[in-house]
Amino acid sequence: MEMPVIKSTDPVAVKTGGAEQRGAQRYTLLIRAVKIVADQGEFIGVVRDVSSTGLSVRLFHKLPETGSFALELQSGESFAVETVWENDGEAGFQFAEDVSVERFINEVGEFPKRGLRLGICLPVTLMAKGQRHDAVIENISQQGARLSSESLFAIDQYLTLEGEGLRDVRAKVRWRGHGNYGVVFDDTFSLGEFAKLAAILQAPALLSS
Repeated sequence: MEMPVIKSTDPVAVKTGGAEQRGAQRYTLLIRAVKIVADQGEFIGVVRDVSSTGLSVRLFHKLPETGSFALELQSGESFAVETVWENDGEAGFQFAEDVSVERFINEVGEFPKRGLRLGICLPVTLMAKGQRHDAVIENISQQGARLSSESLFAIDQYLTLEGEGLRDVRAKVRWRGHGNYGVVFDDTFSLGEFAKLAAILQAPALLSS
């Protein structure tokens, strides 16, 4: 179900010292999760406002110091952006080029929408039937993960994932193939937990006040 859209003013116009007001129409979105891709890793934010020139994003931690990012939607479509301002858990970005606001809002892309996945490589231990197995998480979402392991696990088998920076997570094997496994978590992460986990695993200094 699409969230309501409220017209407002351009988010990019809010700058330190009072910048010029821009004329692009802004649309206020409610709870639209987005992946923030930087040199330091992949992080999570929530788009609140968007126009053809820029957008504002709610943050769960500080941004990496680099000024250039890519924002990736749940459809997989990616947009190059640069930071305009950052303050009190929110940031304004400008697009590298004008975008279709309707396309952005409707998340039109080559692939169907799905939960945001972070390409985080994390060594973990899998507990299964009282035995420990080495594995590596290759990507992770709020609901599950893809991992690789030389051990053999059955479809629908329960595992417990243990890793540095990761709370113990009970999961069930959904698919397997060529040493790769897809698992779904029994206890999924909230968006805030997921965002903070991304920072802990990749750039914990971003969580410092």
